[in-house]
Amino acid sequence: MNKKVSLLFGVHAHQPAGNFEFVIDDAHARCYKPFLETVYGYPQFKLSVHFSGWLLDYLLKRYPDDMAKLREMVARGQVEMFGGGDTEPVLASIPERDRRSQLAALSNRLHGSLGQRPSGAWLTERVWESSVASSLADGAIRYVTVDDYHFLCAGKRNEELTGYFSTEESGNRLDLFPISEALRYRIPFSTAPEAIQYLESLATEDGAAAAIYFDDIEKLGIWPETYQWVYEKQWLKQFIEGVLASPSIEPALYRDFHSEHRTRGVVYLPTTSYIEMNEWTLNAERADRFADLVKQEKDHHRYETTKPFLRGGIWRNFMSRYAESNWMHKRMQQLSARVAGLGTKATARMRELLHLAQANDAYWHGLFGGIYLPHLRRAVWNAIVELEASLDKTAGRDRTVLDLDLDGCDEFFVGNEVLQAVLRDDGLGAIHELDAYRLRHNFGDTLARRTEHYYRKIRDHRAAQGEHRGEGIASAHDRVNFRHPVSPEDLEPDPVARVLFIDRRTGQPVRYRRPSVQGARAELLADGIVKTISIDGNRLNVEYTTAEADKPLETEVNLAMPSCDGFLGRYVVNGEVPGGFGQPCAWQNITTLALEDGVLGGKVVLTTDRPVTIHAAPHKTVSQSEDGFEKIMQAVTLRIVHPHSSHGLSIVLTVE
Repeated sequence: MNKKVSLLFGVHAHQPAGNFEFVIDDAHARCYKPFLETVYGYPQFKLSVHFSGWLLDYLLKRYPDDMAKLREMVARGQVEMFGGGDTEPVLASIPERDRRSQLAALSNRLHGSLGQRPSGAWLTERVWESSVASSLADGAIRYVTVDDYHFLCAGKRNEELTGYFSTEESGNRLDLFPISEALRYRIPFSTAPEAIQYLESLATEDGAAAAIYFDDIEKLGIWPETYQWVYEKQWLKQFIEGVLASPSIEPALYRDFHSEHRTRGVVYLPTTSYIEMNEWTLNAERADRFADLVKQEKDHHRYETTKPFLRGGIWRNFMSRYAESNWMHKRMQQLSARVAGLGTKATARMRELLHLAQANDAYWHGLFGGIYLPHLRRAVWNAIVELEASLDKTAGRDRTVLDLDLDGCDEFFVGNEVLQAVLRDDGLGAIHELDAYRLRHNFGDTLARRTEHYYRKIRDHRAAQGEHRGEGIASAHDRVNFRHPVSPEDLEPDPVARVLFIDRRTGQPVRYRRPSVQGARAELLADGIVKTISIDGNRLNVEYTTAEADKPLETEVNLAMPSCDGFLGRYVVNGEVPGGFGQPCAWQNITTLALEDGVLGGKVVLTTDRPVTIHAAPHKTVSQSEDGFEKIMQAVTLRIVHPHSSHGLSIVLTVE
């Protein structure tokens, strides 16, 4: 009697809400389309598929013929669709009420467009916290996939992880499938025959074992070298044909294996994610030490035994690491509570915007750009700003003072129905958020430069490509590639946040006392300076009254301009265009500077009541992606210098 193993093969497809259309179209051409066309030709090859809701909706509208193949595969029982949060939120990081609505939104979308309600769900970034179990169970989800690492951390052994286990939270049952790390690292990076041979080695005489795989479909065509490897060199075709030809491997759907086999028993998993994420979520110094510890264990051939005890951090640490992520997250939670408070008066558009504000991608960073990508943060802020404007029209609000982001400093909301400025009692006397409601934009949405763990690779110039062995291809995790030249200066961290109107004298930041706020006006005091911030219509007014003539006043304004260093962003001075936002510029004795932005669909006009010198430069950060290290423009930095500070200064930003 032949030994058997059930192959539970699943792929997860996702693009961040707000991603560029040309990126999605390229992903479709190099991955989604050839993948669907390939598996469509093998009806006996059963598989499970997860599309995040925003991407699924885009593909249904843009590529109906390709999605018709998916619909047909679902109808003929070849494909099982997995659910999850509609906009791909990390469920553990959003309120319970929003978990339910996110899960319901994607389940309804799948039922309406593909004719199937899901029984299984994909957990974003495989982030597990026990609190999500009840939410999933209440949403008619019976099982989810998480990494085998989660189970090892709970005390299980690798050889046990060939089926599903059960857990519960407050009496709500949820079943858990452990995704094989060994398969994740082989598919598609080893040769197809090697992958088949490994699958066959898992077969058992009773046929009760499962080889469990569920991973990003983008590894099958979008990651470096994978399009040529998977499609041009026909890795996927060879793999499928090898699976179907094997007497030991039986492709199966998760739902069928789940209904035909018993649970392997109860398990309670710790809060964790996949191994790489647990390193990424640590700050640079801790991540360096963690990586050194992992390397030490590997060098001594102990890692496979000790890795369950090498935990690293948890996903929520990103809110501790990045103040920008934490602020965005707490603003989202603030608006979630307001939407919930409306009850049935909350509109469908409000709930849609709230879901978009919860998309995970802009809140974190690892191998992928995440929070470092301005257009992803902008998509979240677009949703937040539009949602807040809609809520204000429906119910109004008090612009209360509170420590919203739990950093020990109160925030002050100053504004009207056109503009809003948020100040923080952190001594900087600066504006941390500047919202233009008609443009759905936060001009304070930028990112400070900080030390990252991967800077060590940049400094050491380690060529990890040379570490790869065998006939397959290297994973993006194992590459070091420079998309842009990176200098030591590019890696220097910023001393303070990149916000608006950071004031300095003789090179030192001015320290302000707690703001005094009344309506749309705030007053801040420092030694020798009175700073007044007010909003009038579409104008932000910043006025300085000073008493020390021998200390020139300088203020730094970091403006998030959506065009960044693209061709649609430009400066205009006296009717002329001296350059784009990506170019350093300087002007002396001017009183007006316009920043026109075609992506924004508007402009900012800066005017002063007396001539000043303005230095403009792009603020860039260094990040990593699957393509390598790159410099990304985050904001326009304007340094406004007024040499005669005893005369005071008035600056107006008009948003048009």
